[in-house]
Amino acid sequence: MPEGGDVQEGLTAGGGRAGGVFSVRHDRQKVTDWVYEEVRAAIIDLRLQPGEALREAAIAAQLGVSKTPVREALGRLEQEGLVDATSFKGAVVSGYSRKDLVEIYELRGLLEGAAIRAAAEDASDETLARLRAIVERSRQLREAGEFEALATLLGEFDDVVYAQVTNSRIAALIENVRAHLARIGKLTEKIPGRVEASVEEHARIVDALASGDADSAEHVLRSHLASLLGDQLAQTDRQGGWGLTPRPGI
Repeated sequence: MPEGGDVQEGLTAGGGRAGGVFSVRHDRQKVTDWVYEEVRAAIIDLRLQPGEALREAAIAAQLGVSKTPVREALGRLEQEGLVDATSFKGAVVSGYSRKDLVEIYELRGLLEGAAIRAAAEDASDETLARLRAIVERSRQLREAGEFEALATLLGEFDDVVYAQVTNSRIAALIENVRAHLARIGKLTEKIPGRVEASVEEHARIVDALASGDADSAEHVLRSHLASLLGDQLAQTDRQGGWGLTPRPGI
């Protein structure tokens, strides 16, 4: 869907939409929680693009609910920074400015630095073997040009590293920021050469973890994050923001 579009566009008379943005199932949870999870997943997966308008009536019609749970869900997503709401435009899917990216990566460095140090100190042989297997498979996917599958696999690498964190408070903070990291990761896939470069950067992270040197592992991780951020900022400068209708005050 074009940037800045409307979620109502493309809806069928029965409330559906080509491609299926939502799963339209809510028998397992409270309706508001289900609506929140459906819209959140659609934003993270880029089925709802940055800058796209979020009309309560259209979402409610597609999901088969009233506007009240949609309004509540959008409020929760605004608190997470995935939705922007203004008096003159209504709710839209948020994008990322240069300032947003720098701040998110400062936080990512702190959280993932703690995760990688924990992995360097306590990772089992089984964990290291799994990470090496991911790197090897990533190289195969890179050679085959299967970049979407490659990006997903690199996400699994992060999952394994995050799982090494035993501090429940750090783990909770990582979980809170992962929605943004997942969406930024998908936006990053569009930068030529970025995903391919990440393969070897992850290989170096595994080598550092295997050494058991927490300082070295954190240094290699932060070098990877700096490389990512540099490419993302360059992309942001080229297009004036990532799928972003500039936010007030930024």
